[in-house]
Amino acid sequence: MSLTLNAEQQMLKDNAREFVRGNAPVSHMRKLRDTKDETGFSTDLYGQMVELGWAGIVLPEEYGGLALGYTELGVVLEECGRNLVPHPLLSTVLLGAGTLLEGGSDAQKKAILPGVAEGESVLALAFEESRRFSPYKVETRADKDGDGYKLTGKKGFVLDGHVANKLVVTARTSGESRDRDGITLFLVDPAASGVKVDRTVMVDSRNAANVTLEAVKVGAGDIIGEVGKGADVLDPVLDRATIGLCAEMLGLVSQAYETTLEYLKTRVQFDALIGSFQALQHRAVDMFCELELSKSVVMDALGAIDAGREDVAIMASAAKARLADTSRLITREAIQLHGGIGMTDEHDIGFYLKRGAAGEQTFGDASYHRDRFATLKGF
Repeated sequence: MSLTLNAEQQMLKDNAREFVRGNAPVSHMRKLRDTKDETGFSTDLYGQMVELGWAGIVLPEEYGGLALGYTELGVVLEECGRNLVPHPLLSTVLLGAGTLLEGGSDAQKKAILPGVAEGESVLALAFEESRRFSPYKVETRADKDGDGYKLTGKKGFVLDGHVANKLVVTARTSGESRDRDGITLFLVDPAASGVKVDRTVMVDSRNAANVTLEAVKVGAGDIIGEVGKGADVLDPVLDRATIGLCAEMLGLVSQAYETTLEYLKTRVQFDALIGSFQALQHRAVDMFCELELSKSVVMDALGAIDAGREDVAIMASAAKARLADTSRLITREAIQLHGGIGMTDEHDIGFYLKRGAAGEQTFGDASYHRDRFATLKGF
């Protein structure tokens, strides 16, 4: 496949970059952090994103979406990543709405997806229970209760869970912890009796929450997909979300690299531009090469989703392993090449290190995805 954008996709990318530069510089994220904003993202800014159609890019037209592709959503996420823009697109569109698109009933889709496209609903996927990424490690119980169930358990690192209008929760209806079979997905109202949501303060200022469930009642109509077959829905959703996160990380490392390169061209030391020092040039070249590889793998992964290829899972792991390594290299080199000022909170480059470090762990680190890649390839 072609690893370049077509004219329409390039136009979307250019417009997204212009919008982000004009409306959401890194100082925007800094202000939200410093004021300890309760929401964690600007609802006004998100409203403008919705007006641009970003929340509905991959949603079908019947639910108010644009019925475009993941490549289009990817270029938007990439531009948001350049400025570390806080937004609920990852949690709401790729994770929450993604589960409904993959396994939701017609009634569930009609009830929820139009609100996502219109920016009225924020969704969150509550599936993690371990310190390390392990999507099948589900100990939250779903006990039969008449025609419905009662959910009991705890979830961590629920992206945007503190402001979600609906939670999608994984719970075990059968089997043992870490079994792929026996996991079921449920729609849960955060305001329901027995639900407790506590926001967590993340080092990179991304929004997340811990969710506690105490005998929370859900009905048969709240089940997404088949009972005990939730992993069949969860797997492709997490693959698409991982690729979307990689697109955002690509924007992050691209900006960190460009900012560092500009610094090398302007910082004078020993009466010479530090960019003229051969040792630093070699380090800049290493960053450039890794960045170019990352661009290609992210583009191919997004294209794999849009083309309906069978290797989406393989590409998701390839992209995440690659972007995790690239992020680790470029953000740390950026700090070192900026010298002492790079370690200060006053300089923006430190935010890229923090967001990059968090991104490396989100949805599995490089080691997890290399192992998964090898397993999927039959090694």
